[in-house]
Parts: sequence; structure tokens; C-alpha cells
Amino acid sequence: MPYVEAIVPTIALALIFWYAMKAITNADRNERKAQAEAEAKFIDRGNSESGTPGK
Repeated sequence: MPYVEAIVPTIALALIFWYAMKAITNADRNERKAQAEAEAKFIDRGNSESGTPGK
């Protein structure tokens, strides 16, 4: 039983770390997606106002 008591905190910390990293990567993914959408909208708006095709 002492082995279980010794490994439970390690497993708990690993799960907390995994959850935190998952939250960070999901937030980063969503931020990158929103940034790309905003840039595409900005570029599209600029091209429609100037009348020139963009890249």
C-alpha cells in the first residue's frame, strides 16, 4: 500500500499538468483561428474597397 500512496500524488499532478496544457493548446488554436479569420476579413475588405484582387 505505501507504493500506491507514493504514486497517487504523481499521477494527480500529471493529470493537472495534462489538463492545463490541453487548455493552453486549445486556447492557442482558437486564437490562431480567430486571428486568421480577422486577417482574411481585413484583406477581403481592403480588396473590395480598392477594387484590386489580392493574394
